[in-house]
Amino acid sequence: MGTPTDPRGGAQPRGDEIASYDTYLEAQRAVDFLADKEFEVKAVTIVGTDLKMVERITGRRTYPSAALQGAASGAYFGLFVGLLLSLFGGGSLLTTIVPALLIGAGFGMLFAVVSYAFTGGRRDFTSSSQVVASKFAVLCLTESAHRARALLAELPPQQDPLAR
Repeated sequence: MGTPTDPRGGAQPRGDEIASYDTYLEAQRAVDFLADKEFEVKAVTIVGTDLKMVERITGRRTYPSAALQGAASGAYFGLFVGLLLSLFGGGSLLTTIVPALLIGAGFGMLFAVVSYAFTGGRRDFTSSSQVVASKFAVLCLTESAHRARALLAELPPQQDPLAR
């Protein structure tokens, strides 16, 4: 039996939709149920559908916040360079790491403030982005789809953990 996709080939998933769920955990539960029933789960694929890009705003960006972020990032890089220099350069740990950390923090701060100045106030906020799916389809190769649907008909309804 073939597999629905070859992840290395970048092929689109194929097969018949045997179920659809609102959450990934529900789709995962269905596939786990199939595995427990000794169904060949290599024929199954979970596909997130109705994708949306969600950008969550995490804060306001100002010169002080840009400087602080840049200093932290630069200090982290300086610490890494200082550790490498102390390991391979033969200097003592403190006399190598502390200056590298401070120089890294200074340059990180400088570059962050200059970079923020070049944005011209067009993006005065910080955020994190992610792609989320509204639905999760469970696909199965056509030759096994009928058996998979029959097995999923036996899947007991999920208990609400908050209900008593």
